[in-house]
Amino acid sequence: MRRLRNVKIVATLGPASDTYDMIKALHTAGADVFRLNMSHGSHDEIRHKHAIIRKVEEDTGSTIGILADLQGPKLRVGVFSGDSEHLVVGAAFRMDLNEAEGDASRVCLPHPEIFQALKPGASLLVNDGKIRLKVVACGPDFADCEVVIGGVISNRKGVNVPDVVLPVAALSDKDRADLEFVCDLGVDWLALSFVQRPEDVTEARDLAKGRAAILSKIEKPSAVERFDDILAVSDGIMVARGDLGVELPVQNVPPIQKRLVRKCRAAAKPVIVATQMLESMIESPMPTRAEVSDVATAIYEGADAVMLSAESAAGSFPIEAVTTMDNVAVEVEQDPTYTQIIEASRRTDGRTVADGIVAAAREIAETTNIKAICCFTQSGTTALLTARERPRVPIIAMTPLVGTARRLALSWGTNCVITGELDRFKMAVVSAAKAARSEGFANADDLIVVTAGVPFNVPGSTNILRVAPCDERLIYASDPE
Repeated sequence: MRRLRNVKIVATLGPASDTYDMIKALHTAGADVFRLNMSHGSHDEIRHKHAIIRKVEEDTGSTIGILADLQGPKLRVGVFSGDSEHLVVGAAFRMDLNEAEGDASRVCLPHPEIFQALKPGASLLVNDGKIRLKVVACGPDFADCEVVIGGVISNRKGVNVPDVVLPVAALSDKDRADLEFVCDLGVDWLALSFVQRPEDVTEARDLAKGRAAILSKIEKPSAVERFDDILAVSDGIMVARGDLGVELPVQNVPPIQKRLVRKCRAAAKPVIVATQMLESMIESPMPTRAEVSDVATAIYEGADAVMLSAESAAGSFPIEAVTTMDNVAVEVEQDPTYTQIIEASRRTDGRTVADGIVAAAREIAETTNIKAICCFTQSGTTALLTARERPRVPIIAMTPLVGTARRLALSWGTNCVITGELDRFKMAVVSAAKAARSEGFANADDLIVVTAGVPFNVPGSTNILRVAPCDERLIYASDPE
């Protein structure tokens, strides 16, 4: 299913989008990747949604990516004798390991690892930052705090600890079970929550054993500080602005988003911008102007994908939300300013042979009458490098591996075609010509650029480029062997 845009759309599935008809409609409207939120739903429900996505994929002839988003450890307070209390600014409030019901002076925080890491002056944020506490004194089983921002605190509200790196693994026991389940099920991407350090990512990678690509969610200040190390061991990144905006001053989030997107693009790794992109469309068929600008900004920055969460999972207008995102993307990418911004931010340093090949392919395509760049890829690396160039012509990623094609559904501008195993470059060119015509990217009298690695089926070996006609008769005539 050819799109009229390059940026991809990720749609989260939930109660509002768990039927075949709705999931197919979301895909038709523009969803390229579906997110399964492991925080909600049983394994049977997840299996059901996965099966529907694969059925839609089969029926539409599309390549659809599936992203399983692991929950991560949840830090929450205990319960109150009256279910809630009102905390007044300047008042003293204690958090401790005492399991007794809380009151206006204290509550249980059943996470000894938090107390191990706390220091006086650290902040504790409750209920998405609506309540802010400053640690005055602390020990291995308590934290005496001053209420900086007051309000109502109630049972089992979430706690954020922005100022310290917690001795907490990114994978809980539930996450480990979920990871094994979805990898066996056959998802394409694993989104890892609560990432603080690169070791969190390598642990998940060891458990996945190559069955899914690893996408790190950047939602904590410690992850921002160690982003380069985390990016190096990740296959992709999600800029999860919701938690970032809780744990950091909100004005810090936009420049962080821009820096992370630029770094991901330089590394040729897909990056999703996520959280509250069209939040009002949970209840309204029309977005706000500010939300439209937010989506547009992420696209102007060069993000590979933009994501819908509750808008498509639990909202009243999931199809309208996807359609809005699609319309914004099409409009932005037709803006000459978009092309200027994207081309001004191209990486030009540290070129390898593969980098040089894809850069040359883009340059040739943009300066001559080339209709598409066809890249043969085993692992997906060549397609990702080509996408990093953000060419003005379509990218056709040709691979014999359906898993590679599905993972590339998240990557900017990639139109994936499943091809048979090839062992000769001439046959690769012929196959590319046929694909360009059949997918509607070129006619028989047009030219395409073909890139590949010889010998074939060796990941990361891109070393050859050819400008070829889309008429295979001309290919055979020019190269009869």
